Amino acid sequence: MASEKARWSERELIFNISEIFAEANSDLLVGIGDDAAVVARPDAPVVVTTDMAVEDVHFKVNWSSAQEIGRKVAAANLADIYAMGGKPKYLTVAMAATGNEELEWMLDIARGIAHEAHLVGAQVIGGDLTKGEKIVISITAIGDCKNAILRSGAKVGDSIYVTTLPGWSAAGLIALQKNISGGAVDFAISEHRAPSVDYDNGIEMAKKANAMCDVSDSVFIQGGQLAESSGVKLEIDGELISAHPDFADLEKIAARVGVDVWQLIIGGGEDHAFLATGIDLPFFKIGTVVAGNGIELKKISAIQPGWDH
Repeated sequence: MASEKARWSERELIFNISEIFAEANSDLLVGIGDDAAVVARPDAPVVVTTDMAVEDVHFKVNWSSAQEIGRKVAAANLADIYAMGGKPKYLTVAMAATGNEELEWMLDIARGIAHEAHLVGAQVIGGDLTKGEKIVISITAIGDCKNAILRSGAKVGDSIYVTTLPGWSAAGLIALQKNISGGAVDFAISEHRAPSVDYDNGIEMAKKANAMCDVSDSVFIQGGQLAESSGVKLEIDGELISAHPDFADLEKIAARVGVDVWQLIIGGGEDHAFLATGIDLPFFKIGTVVAGNGIELKKISAIQPGWDH
């Protein structure tokens, strides 16, 4: 009888990979395990990150235009640079295509990536193209990072903040899966296809944050990683979140697509909102850092954890 396939989590795999690649290197200021790596350079540290998107896992060509796909993949990389307190400068793009794509569709992928890069003043400087059974896009982002903001800096007594209310992309995904559209749902769908990342507020948040990350996989997963890195507990308060000016609109969308609004906000991902801890940050407060470990959800219904590959 065949043995049951072994199961492992993304976090477990990354932890073990970091040990394999661990080497003494005085230039490496931040290694594997945060939103991006930071390498010392003579003028200023360099921040580097890579993200890969696979057809039918991260996007579907019958749901999104080529420009939307390009924007979405680029946004994932750029948000990681900002989550470290960095400023992106260059992108390289590697792509596998099936060979059945029209030239204009391929050019629209490039236009989408360029659109997102131009929003932050970054430039695509190279890459690679090959053939594959499915479309795969991998982008490496490189930027400057004078003062890296890590996941390990949260302190007991900090408040927890987000730049924007998460949950829109997750709502859009469910709407697409259930073929629901119209009204406010269309905004959620557009946020899933190509998220509107709040880059400017990411810069402002990093100026005063003690710890910071982007919540691409969910508040629950990324918040848990931040708590683990800092050796603290994050208390997320549903009463605070429900006071957000966008909460009522998202709650209505959640009801329409048939899912608990807390599953969207706490368990949903791909909005690329920024989450940080600190004192008196000028952003929306959702909780408090206390002694302990992990995440405690207060006045929030039970949710399923966010995205785990």
